[in-house]
Amino acid sequence: DWYSIQIYKGKPLKDEDVLHQLPVGTTATFYFRDLGSQISWRTVFLTECIGPLFIYLMFYFRVPFIYAPKYDFTTSKHWVVHLACLCHSFHYVKRILETLFVHRFCQGTMPLRNIFKNCLYYWCFAVWMAYYINHPLYTPPYYGEQQVKTALGIFVFCQLGSFSIHITLRNLKPPGSKTKKIPYPTKNPFTWIFALVSCPNYTYEVGSWLGFTVMTQCVPVAFFTIVGFIQMTMWAKGKHRSYLREFKEYPTLRSPILPFVL
Repeated sequence: DWYSIQIYKGKPLKDEDVLHQLPVGTTATFYFRDLGSQISWRTVFLTECIGPLFIYLMFYFRVPFIYAPKYDFTTSKHWVVHLACLCHSFHYVKRILETLFVHRFCQGTMPLRNIFKNCLYYWCFAVWMAYYINHPLYTPPYYGEQQVKTALGIFVFCQLGSFSIHITLRNLKPPGSKTKKIPYPTKNPFTWIFALVSCPNYTYEVGSWLGFTVMTQCVPVAFFTIVGFIQMTMWAKGKHRSYLREFKEYPTLRSPILPFVL
């Protein structure tokens, strides 16, 4: 089990806090709180991403016991279904590689129960989306090729934007450092949104799934996008408040997730 330490009526101490530098007198009372079983953030991220990747591919290849036996290991006649599989797979492979080689986590662990909650969310939605998109009776989007190509453009643009933001955030933290800094736009045009938004990684993530929704014209994908947007808005608002609290010079023009709106 893991423990957190806090001073009476104080906030939990950080791992890097030094005792003699704390704002206390000659005596202080410390309280230890049992955090229960913990698991690393990286493990949770990898598990919640690997699941949807393989689940979706099972439906795409129509392995037995999913659809009627006559459809086992058959392929869809609609090119948008194959494109959707490429986009979905690319998204989760990207997230896995970013987890392994890009992200630097401020906190090393989270409660063990989170892995079950997160996996239930991502894996179940993957089943729901994949079942309908790869179904033998699936019908392509109403506006055809033009709709699919437009949606693909949105998806690719937002994926590039998401990667650019993650690289920028990574560069703010040298290896082993927990010092927080204000992220600013760089020479990369995809980062210019930092001028208006505190958490553009969430903005681009929502944009990616919006593009995927338009591409597939599938209700489960739309529902996943809406639920994800609500959750990421909550995270973005919390991060935005944290920035305002920690940095007096934080740019006032920025919104949490959507410029000038939210």
